[in-house]
Amino acid sequence: MKHARILYQEQIHAVLVNDDHSVTLNNGQILAAAAVEWLPPTQGTIFALGLNYADHAAELAFSPPVEPLVFLKSTATLTGHNKVSVRPDNIHYMHYECELLVIIGKRAKNIRREQAMDYVAGYSVCNDYAVRDFLENYYRPNLRVKNRDTLTPVGPWWVDKADVADPANLTLSTWVNGELKQQGNTRDMVFDIPFLIEYLSGFMTLMPGDMIATGTPEGLANVVPGDEVITEIEGVGRLVNHIVSEAQYEATRR
Repeated sequence: MKHARILYQEQIHAVLVNDDHSVTLNNGQILAAAAVEWLPPTQGTIFALGLNYADHAAELAFSPPVEPLVFLKSTATLTGHNKVSVRPDNIHYMHYECELLVIIGKRAKNIRREQAMDYVAGYSVCNDYAVRDFLENYYRPNLRVKNRDTLTPVGPWWVDKADVADPANLTLSTWVNGELKQQGNTRDMVFDIPFLIEYLSGFMTLMPGDMIATGTPEGLANVVPGDEVITEIEGVGRLVNHIVSEAQYEATRR
């Protein structure tokens, strides 16, 4: 089952998504996918992983980390399916990152690996853009790299855990203007989902709606205003996003 949050007639609705991507409101009304505004499908703290794929670490000439490199993201970075992401002016390199997003389903504290998957509600697609110009080093992702408004598209929905047979064997793909640029598999994570839940819950409490963005494989490339970026995860979803300049974005908000 697919779950989404949409904006329709100036109201936010939690909805179920049908096979044709139409949505069903609580009153039974069915709306076409194009008739609604897709919002990030859940709300909560966002935990993100750096260098959590061995091939991506090698791409950057780093050894895989011996402990998870975790950082937090502001909710202002989140945006939804078919929305725009703003490339800051006067930068040289901004890249996409297709990531499996784990949705926490219930309060989790001091959870052992063996029980960790019991605390997962489901999965979504995340595109965790990075502005590389401001990176101090890969072991210390800073705020200016990873916390820009609109630079974390998520969605279009989240899928129940039961509907994803093996989250440790899913293909991740990214297309830019129709050209396949990135492809990998979740089996190549350095730290898998049970490990991450055990690790995080060992020193803090995870709450329902919290999200863990589990890292990206190799295959990064620069994106510029006008680009269409599609990130897709097998059995989870296909997330469409468009890059705009700051001037374009501000013009739409006047």
